[in-house]
Amino acid sequence: MKIAICQVNPTVADLPGNVHLCLQAARRAANLNPDLIVLPEMVLPGYPPRDLLYDPHFVEATSHANQDFAARCEGLPPVLFGSFSAQPLRANPLLPRLVNTAFLAQHGRLTIAAEKQLLPVYDVFYEPRWFVPGRALPPLHIVGQKVGVLICEDLWDEGYDLHPAAALQQAGAQTLVVLSASPYRQGIVQRRMAQIRRAAPQTPLVFVNLVGANDELIFDGNSLIWNGEDFSCLPTCTEEISLTRLLPSAKPALPCPPPDELPRLLAALTLGIADFARKNGLRRAVLGVSGGIDSALALVLAVRALGAENVTPVFIPSRYSDPRSAQAARQLCRALGCTLEEVELEPLHAAAEQILSPIPGKPAPAEADSTLENAQARLRMLILMAFVNRLGGFLLNTSNKTELSLGYSTLYGDMAGALCPLADLTKPQVYALARYAAPEVIPAFVLERPPSAELRPAQVDPFDYETISPALEEIVQSDGADPALKRAEHKRWQAGIVLKVSERAFGSGRLFPVTKR
Repeated sequence: MKIAICQVNPTVADLPGNVHLCLQAARRAANLNPDLIVLPEMVLPGYPPRDLLYDPHFVEATSHANQDFAARCEGLPPVLFGSFSAQPLRANPLLPRLVNTAFLAQHGRLTIAAEKQLLPVYDVFYEPRWFVPGRALPPLHIVGQKVGVLICEDLWDEGYDLHPAAALQQAGAQTLVVLSASPYRQGIVQRRMAQIRRAAPQTPLVFVNLVGANDELIFDGNSLIWNGEDFSCLPTCTEEISLTRLLPSAKPALPCPPPDELPRLLAALTLGIADFARKNGLRRAVLGVSGGIDSALALVLAVRALGAENVTPVFIPSRYSDPRSAQAARQLCRALGCTLEEVELEPLHAAAEQILSPIPGKPAPAEADSTLENAQARLRMLILMAFVNRLGGFLLNTSNKTELSLGYSTLYGDMAGALCPLADLTKPQVYALARYAAPEVIPAFVLERPPSAELRPAQVDPFDYETISPALEEIVQSDGADPALKRAEHKRWQAGIVLKVSERAFGSGRLFPVTKR
């Protein structure tokens, strides 16, 4: 059996655009002479649409888009694609009534091929908020073969009472096809392969995954073909159309890459920035560069994602800045082809010092008071946002996950920014990715210097990051309630969008109250 995999990058709620994208992919796939063409889960509405699914106009428009796409597929081989179907409207419009659905477009008509039975409620997933569980449906008949169709979580059936993959195989399915929207996390490709081996140890299986970034989620593609013995794998974080012949013992045409995670991580974060800009109609990223490792890596990622001509790095030295920080920032920007903007902080710093020391009616601050240190971070954001206002685009935040865990950041200061590409990387992970991504571009001074906020003379960060970062990450991943994490919860509620690359990131997958005892 010949199956064409269409690993495509839709945009949430862009129904005309997604229909066009899928139709172009299906037509290209048809040129490969397949028996079946497969697109990912929820590819027509885009994933995740979240509370757009409560909008009856969006639901109706998606239904029309499903029909329109099927009609325009007339003359092509059968096309499997993901969307949703609607049950009759209930009295309470906020009750879920939609079914996550795999449709088959054939001869210009639309039929339901599968309904998602297992609805995930963990991490960033809360599908019962919008969907109801679907029915178990029998395998399809495609060119004389029984093809069982699954939708994402129906493959990941551990911990559930239902086992859709096993049920389809018991019903005689000779091949399984999985439509998926599985977001990237470090190590996820190996976990998918292990799950496929467990769920279909001898049954050929095609796993078609979404690619592209939507808000905090990055869908990595890496669609998989399992012939019962070996895996083939489509590329990471790029659109791809590929034909596979499901023959037992056939040599994989697209062997899977080695388990080294840094190449996937680099590709995922680059895609996260690129799609945030493209899908929101933003061309330019502005970010502060300090001569430190976090801003250096953020700049490297931004240039990879948007091109040097669309990135504005700004260096804002203060009276406490090491002269080598300026040299490093200039060297990095020259190597990346960026035009570095430099704005002295001192005039604003001196004015703030005069006004805030002391605040009228209050005593002068003690030596340990953080008022003027925080004021420097906030004044820098004033300058950076002025560049955004003048040039357009968005501000890129450069904070890492260890800083967010500790609350070692300034509200309305270095926490500002619409997108946080490093905020799911611990400090040691930032160093590791920087050394992998740009070892000859990032100056040695940046890679080797002790981390410093440079907000007072000879300041050095008061942490052993090699020790504290993995300890904090273990707490975050286990949903622990460490006091350091508790104190900073209000800050994280006000952070920008965190690109998720671990099992548990700060954001919608980790919902802790601010007010608690």
